[in-house]
Order: sequence, then C-alpha cells, then structure tokens
Amino acid sequence: MLFQNIASLLKIFFSKEDRVFTNAIQSIINQRIYNVSLYKLAVKHSSVAEVNIHGIKESNERLEYLGDAVLDMVVADYLFTQFPFKEEGFLTEIRSKIVNRESLNLLSKKIGLNQLIRYQKSHQTVIPKSIFGDCLEALIGALYRDKGFAKCRKFIIKKIILAHYDLDELINTTTNHKSKLIEWAQKENKKVTFKVLELNESIKKKQFTTQVVIDDQFYEIGYGLSKKKAAQDAARRTLETLEEQINE
Repeated sequence: MLFQNIASLLKIFFSKEDRVFTNAIQSIINQRIYNVSLYKLAVKHSSVAEVNIHGIKESNERLEYLGDAVLDMVVADYLFTQFPFKEEGFLTEIRSKIVNRESLNLLSKKIGLNQLIRYQKSHQTVIPKSIFGDCLEALIGALYRDKGFAKCRKFIIKKIILAHYDLDELINTTTNHKSKLIEWAQKENKKVTFKVLELNESIKKKQFTTQVVIDDQFYEIGYGLSKKKAAQDAARRTLETLEEQINE
C-alpha cells in the first residue's frame, strides 16, 4: 500500500521524464530513492553545467569527489575483512583493480548508467574518457547523501563487488605495473628509471623505497619488502598519477 501511494505521488508531482529517470536509477541501485534532484545532478557532466542562484556552475564533480572517497573506503574495508592475513601491498593492488578508472568505466556501461549521463555532444567539446566512471562515483555520492552510509555500502558490496568482480580471478591476475609504465614511456619517447632510495630498517621488516623518475622529473614513491615490490608499487602509483593528468 505504501509503495502504491508513493507511485501515485510520483505521478502527481513529477513529469513523465522524471518518473522514467527515477525508475531507471532505482533499477540500477535496487533501492527507492528520496531526493531525485541529487541523482539528476549525479548524471550532469560539467559540459552541461548550469549556473545556480549562488553563481556556481552545478555539475556532478562534487558528488564524484564524495563518491570516490566512499567507494575507496568501502572497498578497502571489505577487502580488509575478507583477507585478514594479507599485507597492505596485496590489499592495495586488489582495491586498485576494482576502483581503477578503466574498471569503473566498464562497470558504468554494464549497469546502464551511461545511458543516463547528460553531456554536451559536439565535436568542439572534448569529453574525457573517464566520464562513465566519474558518473558512477557521482551516483555513489548521491546515494550516500540520499540514503546514508549503510544503504550506500550495501549497494557497493552487493551491486558492484559481488555482482561484477571475481576476487579469486583478480588475485590470480597479476598486473605488471612496471612493464606497463615502461611500455607507455617507450611509446611517448620518454626515459623512465626506478631510483632506489634508502632502506628503512627502523621497522621490524626491512622496507625498500623506490621512486619513479621520468625524463629527470620525479614522480611517485613506492614501498615494499623487496626492491621488486617497491618498484611495482611506485610504478602503480605513477600510472594512476599519469591517468589523472591525462583526464584533467
């Protein structure tokens, strides 16, 4: 009866377009939503941003920022619980495979979110490749603001991690970040080196530190219990930085 009353109210107060949009979002997150305007903002790319009464262009960028933080925290906590005896490097790599831009772009398309995104479709406007993953993070931000942390966490675990990722497969698929970085550098005609910094012996296990240097410019620092792991960690962090720079 309650849901029937809600449906009746939707017909009275919302246009047909709004009702279609609301149903689409609810189908994706498998929850009823309260604040429709939040989700409409979540799918609004900066290329179609409108100036509000405060003189600020409204787009999904703020919700994306929030959703990114919530997604990272929930995935990190989930992996921390699932793998109680794994070290930080292992957890970081698996989390990176779940929340990296390429994975989020693909997932956004899988759940149909890409069909709802509003952006300027013209040859003059450069749309970043990350638009689909960014929108997914904005959706998470909207859900967090609308329904709270518990409902948002439920969506991330059930509809993202468990529904679209095989953790055993992710674990067995080793990503060679160092090779990927070297391959990128060769294509861009750049010189990449891995500088081994001082060995940290102040902790129980010796920890190696490595920094990536590209054309004499210093990039990210990585850590590991071996020189190889430290180089891989530094390469992974540098690839993430380079991707962010490309998408800016």
